[in-house]
Amino acid sequence: MSDVDLIKLYSGRILALAADMPATEPLANPDATVRRRAPLCGSTVTVSLTTDGDRITGYSQDVKACALGQAAASVVGRVIVGQTLDNVVAARDQLRAMLQSDGPVPDAPFEGLEVLLPARDYRNRHASILLALEAAVEGLTEMSGRTLTAQ
Repeated sequence: MSDVDLIKLYSGRILALAADMPATEPLANPDATVRRRAPLCGSTVTVSLTTDGDRITGYSQDVKACALGQAAASVVGRVIVGQTLDNVVAARDQLRAMLQSDGPVPDAPFEGLEVLLPARDYRNRHASILLALEAAVEGLTEMSGRTLTAQ
């Protein structure tokens, strides 16, 4: 990776998001806690959730990831409370499509993930970027008792 590519990939916006991680206080009594790891780089994200009905009412995350994974988790942590399993699954699938298939930016309220568009060309970073949403989907799926088709 050239210096120009690194500068493009690790923009000031990405670094600012990575440095300002929301939702890091542990939840007292989470309904679900899920830890996900990206095997290639070793990044990990642990997500804890509470829900009321089908809506997320509490969210906490412990993020040990590269700046790209941290930036994605930062965006997710700011907007995930109030969302449903279907919303989070859609955001995960849209983010994956944005990164892997030149798909559009995820729908609101996850549109802030557009900051990760420069990572499209770096497939080895995609797993880290997807961790927070994948952990949230897994936790919400466990709580709902639903079975989702693997993506």
